[in-house]
Amino acid sequence: MTNTLPQYGFSATLTALPGRGDELVQLALSGLDEGNPASSKFCLVYLVSRSAADPDVIHLTEGWTTEEDHHRLFATEPAQALVAHFSTLLAGDSVYGDFIPVGGKALLA
Repeated sequence: MTNTLPQYGFSATLTALPGRGDELVQLALSGLDEGNPASSKFCLVYLVSRSAADPDVIHLTEGWTTEEDHHRLFATEPAQALVAHFSTLLAGDSVYGDFIPVGGKALLA
């Protein structure tokens, strides 16, 4: 799957309960652990960022081979358990936006 461009993506802004931003960051990064959705070859971009102004706010950016691959992987049991864990840390509803990547670069280790 090298040189595959994402055909579907989304961004999310999530706000942790007060003082729980570190936990939220660690949980988001666990999405890259083996068996979780972002570890899949179908997830081409998975970027966790923290707000510079508020340590309890994180931004998540994902790029997937297709929207179908994203939905299929998020329907799995490990993904649903991860999503359920997120709900225990969030102060309210997250803000989502979907997009179709058209170019750029994502290279993190």
